[in-house]
Amino acid sequence: MRMTKMKLTILPYALLFAGSILTSAATVAQSSQSDSTLQIEVIHKALNKAKLKNVQVSLHDGVATLTGTVEVFDLKEEADKRVHRIKGVQGVRNNIEVAGPQIPDGELQQKLVRAISYDRVGYGTTPFNAIAINVQNGAVTLTGHAYGPVDADSAAAVAANTPGVKDVINEIQVDPLSPMDDRIRIQVFRSIYGFPSLNKYAIDPAKPIRISVQNGKVTLYGVVDSKADKDTANIRANSVPGVFKVTNDLQVAGSSNRN
Repeated sequence: MRMTKMKLTILPYALLFAGSILTSAATVAQSSQSDSTLQIEVIHKALNKAKLKNVQVSLHDGVATLTGTVEVFDLKEEADKRVHRIKGVQGVRNNIEVAGPQIPDGELQQKLVRAISYDRVGYGTTPFNAIAINVQNGAVTLTGHAYGPVDADSAAAVAANTPGVKDVINEIQVDPLSPMDDRIRIQVFRSIYGFPSLNKYAIDPAKPIRISVQNGKVTLYGVVDSKADKDTANIRANSVPGVFKVTNDLQVAGSSNRN
């Protein structure tokens, strides 16, 4: 009788344990099936572009891991965004490598400086953007000031689509909206570029005296031919009504302190 009671006592626990194993196995199988279905959807809906043909994806518990290669950094970001938009994807691990050419940092930086300097020429905001570019091991860091978010985003897009760029860190500060600052920008622009000895800097839109304004404070950037031009630009900017302060960061061509 004691043995019979013991068997009756153990049996329900054994059944519960076995049931738990079956439930767990069913959950794993369901999850695996869900990941497989989601993987097919990601491949056919998010990674179906010719430029993303070398990108692979694996799914685990709804998290997509992207591997493979793309030609430019912008495609790495695009793949990430496209996969994020697929319903059911819980997260994305972006391990895509940017292939493309291996370009020395100095050469790549010069190329980007030229490209971003000419970016958005014709829109009237070029003299008011002061964007600095630094390249280390193919990773590009953008700093400085932009007149508006469109200018900042456009500069980042230029970098992200340039072959040889492996990463883009966008730290550009967008100038705040301000009618007062807009008035100061225009008046400082006219005061500087309207002066006979300085209007030569308007010839090449990629090499202007750049005028950055935040809350009535003006900073001058760029490269000028002589110290006289640097000093004249400073005087002209200070002559504009409403300017609280002028910081003259203009560099003289050929001087030892040029950045």
